[in-house]
Amino acid sequence: MQVTITGKSIELTEAIKDYAEKKIDSLDKFYDNILRAEVVVGLETRHHLKGKNFVCECKLVVPGKDLFATKEEANLYKAIDKVRDYLESELKKYKVKEREKEKKLKRQARDSKGYKVEEEK
Repeated sequence: MQVTITGKSIELTEAIKDYAEKKIDSLDKFYDNILRAEVVVGLETRHHLKGKNFVCECKLVVPGKDLFATKEEANLYKAIDKVRDYLESELKKYKVKEREKEKKLKRQARDSKGYKVEEEK
């Protein structure tokens, strides 16, 4: 999987890059056909919220669909963790749906061949 990490309104240090890459790479064990991951980490200021708000956005490109997650936290590492956890659950759901599609297609192919079951006399 190819991982692209960019920073928005924040200096991207090696520690942040390594942490985000490690967390996103760990998603491979839930679905091994992830093509690409685009991660944006940054700092957002909201007038009604006090202090710094870190945001992490991640877009996973899988065959047939893109999975997207955005989380805001007071700590950047917590935001990255929450995005990873959310994408883990989304990947598990996606994998189940893909398996169901495959089963349905196999069932339709088997039914279309016209196998007949002979009854015993």
